[in-house]
Amino acid sequence: MLRTGIVGLPNVGKSTLFNALTSTRNAQSANYPFCTIEPNIGVVEVPDERLPILAKLCKTENIIPTAIEFVDIAGLVKGASKGEGLGNQFLQNIREVDAIIQVVRCFDDENTIHVDGKVDPLSDIEVINTELALADMASIERRQARIAKSVKGGDKEAVLEDKVLTKLNELLQECTFINVNDHFEEDELKIAKSLNLMSTKPVIYCANVSEFDLKEGNNYTKQVGEYAASHGAEMVIISAKIEEELAELGKEEAVEYLSDLGITDSGINKMIKSVYSLLKLRTFITAGEKEVRAWTITAGTKAPQAAGVIHTDFEKGFIRAEITPCEDFIKYGSYPACKEKGVTRLEGKDYEVQDGDLVHFRFAV
Repeated sequence: MLRTGIVGLPNVGKSTLFNALTSTRNAQSANYPFCTIEPNIGVVEVPDERLPILAKLCKTENIIPTAIEFVDIAGLVKGASKGEGLGNQFLQNIREVDAIIQVVRCFDDENTIHVDGKVDPLSDIEVINTELALADMASIERRQARIAKSVKGGDKEAVLEDKVLTKLNELLQECTFINVNDHFEEDELKIAKSLNLMSTKPVIYCANVSEFDLKEGNNYTKQVGEYAASHGAEMVIISAKIEEELAELGKEEAVEYLSDLGITDSGINKMIKSVYSLLKLRTFITAGEKEVRAWTITAGTKAPQAAGVIHTDFEKGFIRAEITPCEDFIKYGSYPACKEKGVTRLEGKDYEVQDGDLVHFRFAV
């Protein structure tokens, strides 16, 4: 399951956001630093408007959406890479996630203490990114020390790894997140990704605003948006407080509440969709009278490997994939109608499964 870490300085709204994400009160929220000590973990359904429509057409009430695991990681502070606050423990939690959501405070509130005494989103981002970069540099230094003897002896693999480590160390001087795909050749890329550095993980900046700035944003969100755009990252504007209130409402009430605010979609939904986009994830669907179920794959996944997501036997014995685009199924209303219209087709092992494909796998055990 995809694992996403929620990070940020103390008192920026991380735990409030986590509560809203998971619709629980598992994450304690209070107005003092280090309220969160152990990471809270929650599994959140990925919103997909197609699933209930398909379920109605297939005459089933059993809907199984795909999901993301969110980890609420305690607030980092300046010096975390050297053990300040609860630094080393928190940094280890970040190393274990697939993507990072960095919550940035973009609201003024004299009743909520800022750890640095002032609201400055770019400074907050710099603190977090610097601490992650410093911790990654220390990790690189230790790794280079371990392979130094092999490098000196001319071992080809060690020499290549040392080259990658040196380049990463240079990139980390900028103290920002690094897209390794932009900087390394194919043979180097495998090494760079295997190091699992925090600064190489995909990141979304979550600008947390008051309810009054949710629709248009403010000067703080403008700064964060410009920063994100210039660093190849994404930004989502969200009001953690409003999202927490929405979590307590029924579906119709929530829609009405958003409408009153002039908003068409929940910030959390936008954030989850941004995670999928950032990680180049896709959803294919299996749909029938038993259930309608969403499955997650990465872009470019071929049919046999997609089948393996359901069961390893499906991949081993793969014969063909029967594909019906979701929009066509919704348009014509059934598999027989889709076949009659010629929109259902058979695909082989080289077919790349697309987002929204309804798939029936043919296989032999």
